[in-house]
Amino acid sequence: VQLQASGGGLVQPGGSLRLSCAASGSIFSIENMGWYRQAPGQERELVATIRSGGSANYGDSVKGRFTITRDNAKNTLYLQMNSLKPEDTAVYYCTADIRDDFLYNLRSYWGQGTQVTVSS
Repeated sequence: VQLQASGGGLVQPGGSLRLSCAASGSIFSIENMGWYRQAPGQERELVATIRSGGSANYGDSVKGRFTITRDNAKNTLYLQMNSLKPEDTAVYYCTADIRDDFLYNLRSYWGQGTQVTVSS
């Protein structure tokens, strides 16, 4: 099982980006999924999480600007980021709680991270 994040890049303040995270491998089911971010010299922080049924939770700094969604048929997680600010600059990591289809073990997986830079 692996997670592949994509969609990062350089954007001007006030702009938008959409991140994607595709899960692949021997997957039986995916429960919670989420995005975290880490800026240089700072601890990793919650951006947003979403349950399998679609209910979402957001970090205070992104509420009203970011939207987390998932496509369960495609095993893919998304993060729509609007009204981006320089302080949103960070490496964004996706995570998912996945049950494999061999031993049916549930464990957390992390993607490799994608850089988002907000700068003029």
